[in-house]
Amino acid sequence: MNRIDRLSAILIQLQSRRIVRARDIADRYLISLRTVYRDISSLEEAGIPIIGESGIGYSLEAGYRLPPVMFTREEATALITAEKLVAQVTEATHASLFSTALDKIRAVLEPADKDYLSRMEGKIEVVQQTFPQEGVTQNDILKIVLAGLGNHLVMKMNYFTQAKQEETKRTIEPVGIFYVNRYWHLFAFCREKNDYRDFRFDRIRQVSLTDVKFKTQHPDLKSLLNAQYEAIKLEEVTLLVSPQGALQISDSKYYFGYVAERNTTAGIEMEFLTMSVEGFARWYISIADYATILHSDPLKISVKSLFASITETVKTI
Repeated sequence: MNRIDRLSAILIQLQSRRIVRARDIADRYLISLRTVYRDISSLEEAGIPIIGESGIGYSLEAGYRLPPVMFTREEATALITAEKLVAQVTEATHASLFSTALDKIRAVLEPADKDYLSRMEGKIEVVQQTFPQEGVTQNDILKIVLAGLGNHLVMKMNYFTQAKQEETKRTIEPVGIFYVNRYWHLFAFCREKNDYRDFRFDRIRQVSLTDVKFKTQHPDLKSLLNAQYEAIKLEEVTLLVSPQGALQISDSKYYFGYVAERNTTAGIEMEFLTMSVEGFARWYISIADYATILHSDPLKISVKSLFASITETVKTI
């Protein structure tokens, strides 16, 4: 990105938020803080009324507005793709709000670009497999959780613990939500456990808001998630997969910690980082005729154990 484009982008970023930190600008555009300070100074010299507070961030003077923003075809197409995703992973009300916002974006496009987007809209679809869930639905949970997050309200819920196969009552302070592998997750501080916990929406049996506001200043969601996954020991696995096997496993590899691959004369070496050796072993058995374990003694032990169990089971049939 050249400097003129970056200055325009920073100006748009300043208008999109009440306060923007210099560090956020630097991280977004991969520039140094010194460069951020120079860019802000250039915008001020151009007559942009920027208010800067040391240790807080930058904001635009009240009442200042940019002229209508023009979008490229690529940017607008990316937003249409996002609209399709939002419709699948969030509740109908939020999907409708996103569509309304997108209509406002369409309004500032040139007629030819509007026609282009109309053609593209019918060429992008997101198909999500749905699973039955008892009790409250994920859309109901999302609506309640967002209200709790926005108002800093303590929440109560009944949560089904998969490991113990039992339902427990929890009192939580919601920190944030994230979506991964078809499921929404709520990350919250659990008062019963006196620690942060990850609650999967489909295991929440009942959830409600209380009138109690929590005053704790929790760390941001991203830093909490990073700390959680850094504490988990990941097992490094390398498989030698035949070309036919690579076609067979297709996208399923991404669910088991796929990192990278390289072609060799013997086949395709695929590298994985997995949190569950046993879970990986069960998946590996389904592709064992296509793949050889090159690295991971724990995985080899787990696979041998599973094969022995399968053999014994077959003998009794």
